[in-house]
Amino acid sequence: MSHSRDAKSLWAVNLGLDINILLSAVKTTFGVLGHSPALLAEGINSTSDVAYYIVASVFVRLANKPADTEHPYGHRQLESIASLTVGAFVVATAVAVFWDSVDKIWDLADGNITSLGSHPLAFWVAFATVIIKIFLFFYVRKLGRETRNPIVDALAYDHRNDIFSAGAASLGIFFGQRGLPWLDPLAGALVALLILRTGVYILRESSVELMDAVPSRDIAERVASLLHGVDGVTQLEEVQAHRFGPHVVVNLTIGIDGFLTVTEGDAIATHVEKLICESLSNVLRVHVHYHPADKAHADMTIDEILEEGRKHLSPYQPEYYD
Repeated sequence: MSHSRDAKSLWAVNLGLDINILLSAVKTTFGVLGHSPALLAEGINSTSDVAYYIVASVFVRLANKPADTEHPYGHRQLESIASLTVGAFVVATAVAVFWDSVDKIWDLADGNITSLGSHPLAFWVAFATVIIKIFLFFYVRKLGRETRNPIVDALAYDHRNDIFSAGAASLGIFFGQRGLPWLDPLAGALVALLILRTGVYILRESSVELMDAVPSRDIAERVASLLHGVDGVTQLEEVQAHRFGPHVVVNLTIGIDGFLTVTEGDAIATHVEKLICESLSNVLRVHVHYHPADKAHADMTIDEILEEGRKHLSPYQPEYYD
């Protein structure tokens, strides 16, 4: 399963890299020869795509490295770091496109530019880019859902941005050839805002991943449901969960009969670990602590179980939980 996920993730990166190399060469060449500033800007955009696709490729390969003594849970967090890098590039691209569009609008208003007309072939190059990027967006988004890899999701959103930017370039070239040059930079400015929104979204989601944010309540409820009625488990006292790439590691404390032997308690804990790992697909590992059940932890609600877990995350810094 892991090998298939890694192969699909790398395929998504390499596919985007190869196509963007081709598009950057074609759009830059025809942008220069066809006297199309809009298409030339698209070529520069594709060139910047190539740069961060190379970065993404490196990070995806590093994330596939097996666990070692310094990284006992592997290197999957690098996927979120790569996604963060892509988000930063997307934001930088949005700012550059917006600035360039505003500059062109100013030049048009000032009379420094009277026409953005270009060779008819420039339009078809930009339009072909839209078609290619539509296919890439839906295909890579499908791979992102299959792999649950944040970098693949980020690349899918980047392909969507390219649909908007290439579409704006197509409209700008089309109307520029028909005496309406101001529509080109205006469309570019609007597209830049859409790109910026996507970049901020990617940065936010990547930051959440790096901060180990997990749906704790959902996990606690599912764990409580699984343990309800399990022989030997008298009560669930606390649940903690933290993320490692696409996986989650769960720590929980259960109460058992205090008169059971250590061996019997270990058998119950092993059964609980196996049950949770088999029932929750994204759980990488489960650590179970058990001790004699007591009245203080009887009939705890989900909120109380989560609060108990938070109190024990940093026992030497209680001010964090004031």
